[in-house]
Amino acid sequence: MSDTSSLPVLCLLGPTASGKTAIATELIERYPLEIISVDSAQVYKHMNIGTAKPTAAELQLAPHALIDMVEPWEHYSVGKFLKDADAEIKKIHARKKIPLLAGGTMLYFQSLWHGLSNLPESDPVVRERLVAYAEQHGPGALYERLQQVDPVIAERIHSNDPQRIMRALEVFDIAGVTLSSLQNQRATTQRYNFYSIGLFPEDRKLLHARIAQRFDKMLEIGFEAEVQALKERPEMHSELPSMRCVGYRQMWQYLAGQCDKTHMTNASLAATRQLAKRQITWLRGMENCQMLDPFSESVMLEDNALVSWINNALSEFT
Repeated sequence: MSDTSSLPVLCLLGPTASGKTAIATELIERYPLEIISVDSAQVYKHMNIGTAKPTAAELQLAPHALIDMVEPWEHYSVGKFLKDADAEIKKIHARKKIPLLAGGTMLYFQSLWHGLSNLPESDPVVRERLVAYAEQHGPGALYERLQQVDPVIAERIHSNDPQRIMRALEVFDIAGVTLSSLQNQRATTQRYNFYSIGLFPEDRKLLHARIAQRFDKMLEIGFEAEVQALKERPEMHSELPSMRCVGYRQMWQYLAGQCDKTHMTNASLAATRQLAKRQITWLRGMENCQMLDPFSESVMLEDNALVSWINNALSEFT
C-alpha cells in the first residue's frame, strides 16, 4: 500500500451488551480481519468476568489485541491506547489484513479518529505530586525531567518558566503521552481510512433485559470471587481507575460491608444502564457511520457497501 492516507481500519462500536463480540467473531470468519479491542476495562488483567472479556474459547477462535495489557493497580491512559493501537494496526497491515477495532469505549474511538485535540484538565493530585518532586530534588529538577520525557517541548519552554514546565509534565502524567505528541496527534490519524459500523439498539427494554441477564450470569460464574481476590491484593484499593469500572465499585462496596447484595445488584445494573445510555447518546451524534439494530433486524454483514469497502481495501495490498 503506497498511499499511507488510505490505510483501512474497520470499526465496530456500540453500547454494552449489544453483541459486539459475537458480531466481530462473525466478521473475522467472513473476511481477512484481525480484532483490536477498544475497551478501557478489558485492558486490565485478572478482571475477566465483570468486564465481559471474551472467554478463552472465544479468544482461541477470535484473538483480540489490547486486552490484559496492565495490572489492575496500574494506570492505562487514552494516550497509551493510541500508541498501542497504532502499533497493532501497523502489524495487521503488514500481514495484509484489515484491523477490526471493536468495543464500546467511545473516548478511545473519538481520539483515534480525531486525535487528542483537547488537553486534559489540570489534576490537583498530579500537580501536588509534581510540587513534592520539585521540593525533594531541588530547583531545576522538573525542567530536567521534562527534557527527558519531552525534549521537543522542553526546547520551547524556558527553564525559568515553572508554570509551563509544570503543565507539560502534568499532561504527560495524566494522558500518558507527551504534550508534543498530543499537539501532533491529528496528523497521525489522517493516515487511516475508517469504515464504522454502529450497533444502535432501538428497543432499550430489550437492551436492559440483556444487561440484567448478563449480570446474573456474571454472578453465577464467580464475579464475587473475582473481586474478592482483587480486594485481597495489597496493591489494590477502591479508588483505583480499575475499580471505578461498572460493577466492580458496587461489588467492592458489598464485600466491604457497605451495602447488602440486593443493593449491590441494583446499583450495578443502574450503573450499567447509565453507561449504555451514554454510549447510545454518543452514537446518536455520529456521522459517517452505518447504524444497525442488532436486536430487530438481521445484521447485514454482507451489506454491499461494507463488502465493497473491504474488497477495495484489500486490493491496495496487492
